[in-house]
Amino acid sequence: QVQLVESGGGLVQAGGSLRLSCAASGSIFSINAMGWYRQAPGKQRELVAAITSGGSTNYADSVKGRFTISRDNAKNTVYLQMNSLKPEDTAVYYCSAGASVYAFDYWGQGTQVTVSS
Repeated sequence: QVQLVESGGGLVQAGGSLRLSCAASGSIFSINAMGWYRQAPGKQRELVAAITSGGSTNYADSVKGRFTISRDNAKNTVYLQMNSLKPEDTAVYYCSAGASVYAFDYWGQGTQVTVSS
């Protein structure tokens, strides 16, 4: 019912920046929260950042001060600005959406972020 399409991943050197975008379409009336997860090979999926339609945000401790999540409700798009990237940020990043931060029912296909030293 909800389609999520990520973009903006790629290869970047340590210390560089990337901005990920996620556009939602379909039954978007049900979306009150969106977030970004990441998963590196051999590791469990980790919530990186989340944002509600009201603008409340939270971040993983590992990215606080470096990453910023934002949402443009008019465009049904969420962004993840990633600054001061580190090699340990390398992962597949997944956009998610749902009725709340406790109910992420929809997922994008993922976009690869690779940070080289």
